[in-house]
Amino acid sequence: MKIHSPYPVVTKMLTGIQGFDEITDGGLPRGRTTLVMGGPGCGKTVFALQALVTGAHQRKEAGIFVAFEESTRQIIANAATFGWDLPGLEEKKLFFLDARLSPQVVKVGEFDLAGMLSLLQAKADEIHAKWIVFDGIDVLLSLLDDPAAERREIYRIRDWLLQTDLTAIITQKVNAIEGDQRYSFLQFMVDCVVVLRHQVVDGSAFRNLRVMKYRGSGFAGDEFPITLTPQGFQLTNRGPTELQYEVTDERVSSGLPRLDSMLHGGYYRGSNVLVSGAPGTAKSTLAGLFAVAACERGESTLYVSFDEGSAQIVRNLRSVGIQLAPHLKSGILKMYSTRTRGPNIEDQFGILRGKVAEHRPRCLVIDPLSALSTKVEHVASADAAQHFLDYLKAQGITVVNTSLEDGLHTDATTATGISTIADTWIHVSYVEQDGERNRALTIVKSRGTEHSNQVRELTLSGEGVSLTDVFVAQGKVLMGVARWEWEQEEQAATRRSEVASELKRLQLQLAQAAAAARLQVVQTEMEARSAEMAALARATGSATDGKGGVAKNGDSEGL
Repeated sequence: MKIHSPYPVVTKMLTGIQGFDEITDGGLPRGRTTLVMGGPGCGKTVFALQALVTGAHQRKEAGIFVAFEESTRQIIANAATFGWDLPGLEEKKLFFLDARLSPQVVKVGEFDLAGMLSLLQAKADEIHAKWIVFDGIDVLLSLLDDPAAERREIYRIRDWLLQTDLTAIITQKVNAIEGDQRYSFLQFMVDCVVVLRHQVVDGSAFRNLRVMKYRGSGFAGDEFPITLTPQGFQLTNRGPTELQYEVTDERVSSGLPRLDSMLHGGYYRGSNVLVSGAPGTAKSTLAGLFAVAACERGESTLYVSFDEGSAQIVRNLRSVGIQLAPHLKSGILKMYSTRTRGPNIEDQFGILRGKVAEHRPRCLVIDPLSALSTKVEHVASADAAQHFLDYLKAQGITVVNTSLEDGLHTDATTATGISTIADTWIHVSYVEQDGERNRALTIVKSRGTEHSNQVRELTLSGEGVSLTDVFVAQGKVLMGVARWEWEQEEQAATRRSEVASELKRLQLQLAQAAAAARLQVVQTEMEARSAEMAALARATGSATDGKGGVAKNGDSEGL
């Protein structure tokens, strides 16, 4: 059974501000008043003006902008940086009213807004306006300098808005030091309150937005980072609470065949790969191998580097046989290099989102993501890296992040804290042995797939990158010179064993030959004796008696 409510359902107007319409589930309340408050430089005027411009451009909705503080000429000139074409809209869809008043004109008891509101009513009817902005209403209130007069004029505006059914935005400056309790009644009068905040933390500027109240509608009440981009006001939305994105069993190569074997086929398509390690452990090398493999598959790839120029990366990777230059020339590979100091982390990720939207890569390298870790301590930006990686995963982009760790001995933790959300975590480290330092690679985890638990030696040379087989001797894994010396010793021992075996064989052959010679002598002697016996037998057989017998010794013929 459907229940019909006697109260009207709140309908909404899209502002076109990326992220804001999502956290308010549709934008600002239609036909009602919204208060946008904040300190200097927060973007109050930009927020209000962008809502008008979006309505005019996308839905052909006319709007009115009433300026109490800046001249309309200044406002139009300042907005030119966003490419909104306000002069063109001013002719058809937008009306700007310069309502700045001098203190001499505004006198207690002698001034009211009735005349201006009548003018605005006529203009709204003429252009069929849907929006109206009162920018800098606090300037008017400060000129009145009388609490009773201030409330009277504000409620006059409220009653007029209720009659016109315009969707209104009122902007008000907030003094963070004094608290502006004098004008706090505005927050109770309006239907929606949006609070903007601008602060500096550790030398970096942060802008944030929070919806304080929204009558008749649900909203996300958290504080969200905001950025003023070349396209206007932009809000970094954390996205839906429920994580939903497609997954696949397709594998892509890491660029190193033996590493693919250790992963039983390579990385999953669309997965998030983390390569962590101390400085100089070949993190960028592994990232470069992945980028080249992607380009050779014909997949568009974006390589983002922090604090190191792209030309230097291309040159350095060439020394280990990784050729990025041909793919840059063909255009399938794009490289973007920037510094981490200056913009805050939200600005950095906002720029990266823009690069991803511009190039639409299938594979992405961020080298190193940990370069932004110094900004992560800020409460509004603490999970910025995770949100950006969620965004990439929703786009189906396979991403390899590198993370720099302090020191040569590490406990395999990452400064950015993304190791917990990485699908595959590869750790590279140093192994010091016998006065030598060698690189070692191990797979910490790889979700959803079998993977090797062995520690492999990672070798770099002008001929390329390779992973050697595990070499264990006397219960220890040997690498580098120690392994080479052990292998040399084993080879020498093998050669000694072979020589000893050959000598023994020769000795046995000699003994066998001597034995055979002796045997031949015996056989010759036996043959001689046999011949002798035969000759003797023949000789004695011819001397026989008359009866056919042999004469015996001592017999004589005369006896």
